[in-house]
Amino acid sequence: MSAVRRSPSAQQGRVLLIALALILLATLSAAAGLWHLYQKPLPLREERVEIVVAPGASARAIAQALRENGVDVNADLFVAAARWTEAAQKLRAGRYEVTRGMRIADVIDRLVRGETLKERLTVVEGWTFREMRAALASHLLLKRDSEKMTDAQVLAALGSTEPHPEGLFAPDTYVFDAGSSDLDILRQAYRAQQTRLAKAWQDRAADLPLKSPYEALVLASIVEKETGQSAERGMIAGVFVNRLRIGMLLQTDPTVIYGLGQKFDGNLRKRDLTADTPYNTYTRAGLPPTPIALPGPASIEAALRPEQTRALYFVARGDGTSQFSETLAEHNRAVARYQLGAKR
Repeated sequence: MSAVRRSPSAQQGRVLLIALALILLATLSAAAGLWHLYQKPLPLREERVEIVVAPGASARAIAQALRENGVDVNADLFVAAARWTEAAQKLRAGRYEVTRGMRIADVIDRLVRGETLKERLTVVEGWTFREMRAALASHLLLKRDSEKMTDAQVLAALGSTEPHPEGLFAPDTYVFDAGSSDLDILRQAYRAQQTRLAKAWQDRAADLPLKSPYEALVLASIVEKETGQSAERGMIAGVFVNRLRIGMLLQTDPTVIYGLGQKFDGNLRKRDLTADTPYNTYTRAGLPPTPIALPGPASIEAALRPEQTRALYFVARGDGTSQFSETLAEHNRAVARYQLGAKR
């Protein structure tokens, strides 16, 4: 009997089937491996790391950010997983926390849900409104809706009737979600300051030489800038209240500096003290036309409930505290001792 010969086409078909089977096996093996990596906890450099996802960031850019911040993730696998789960176009901007034990699946789910860490911005007591706006503009995760607005347009957007923004915003730490509008922060700060001021005005001491809450805000801003030690706020406010009562010039350097604006180079000269401007309290009596900074609640409280004192003068001792005096002669001796280095 003669052997049965297979046709070339049959042999080719058998080889093709074997090849396809091997490819399928390799594909399944690779898929199993990828699935294992997808479900495996990610190696972290520390117990927790933070990443910032910029608006519009791609899955690959996010993977790179993860790697740069101490998460050992396979970038190709992260991109593939994001596409496979149809999450690539749903990853939200913000600041995220990745903790030990999280998998790629968990990270992607967190980014899709937008489970961001809360953002914070601190407005420092004594800042000017210009400094506050600069801080808002520099925060990477705030929408800069006010960026091209003038100060007057910002006030209009907040519903304020005041012509000048200085002092109207409460220094504090504001917590918000990534992507919030900077106008939301401004609105919170504006309302908080109005509430603080209204309450302090209602509880003010009797017979103050202040005609309105706005004048109190102006005085509070001066107290804020003049205070070196928080315990002295009440005394400093008392000195200025005493001067206002008798029509004495306030003669406070911070108002002059504010009037100089960006021309101030850090060195206050004699010619600056004699050049008349609306903010020069060496040449003009009474309060300046607007606040000169953003006063905190302690300074507002001090301005409206100052300490009872007969002092009309104070001078810095050089250690953050002040020497208070009732007479010009006493004050001159204090200046000689603490400012000029002379001995009594």
